[in-house]
Amino acid sequence: MDDLVDDFIARRPSGLEKAYELWSRVFVGVARHSVSDRARAEDCVHDALIRVWRAPNRFQGNREMLKAYLIASVRNESFAMLRSQSRRDARELKAARLTPVETVDSIVDPVEAQRLQGALARLPEEQRKALALAYYGNKTHVEIAAELGVPLGTIKSRISMAMRKLQADLAGIGGSST
Repeated sequence: MDDLVDDFIARRPSGLEKAYELWSRVFVGVARHSVSDRARAEDCVHDALIRVWRAPNRFQGNREMLKAYLIASVRNESFAMLRSQSRRDARELKAARLTPVETVDSIVDPVEAQRLQGALARLPEEQRKALALAYYGNKTHVEIAAELGVPLGTIKSRISMAMRKLQADLAGIGGSST
């Protein structure tokens, strides 16, 4: 066996570094067949290599087998990235079709309105603001990101986390409901 394979199998950082130096162009090319922009393709390569690196003892073979194994890992990661994006897009489309609640006060049951107000008040400010702009302001994630001067992915994460926290809080999971 050669040093690259030995280092990779032994999980020495030089093994991963050498593999990346040798084949990164190939890896990015493979990823770009699935994900259209270069930055996402590079993220995909990074994620695939880290995932492989963290899974010990999965590879045994020679240099060409290592290359094929890593290419397959990148390809699989790119498919996973596409599926994930597709699910996110479907959730956003579904959310966009919903009629936003005008205000918390429009909830008929005053006890439920009070519970919702309390749950909203317990959210971190940045999550509460993003959620309010989305649901009360009827703004898209892109519009919210532009208004707040925050990256789009951050806005999506904030809204998603806020929704999970509200769901848990209102279901009484967190023990913080009133």
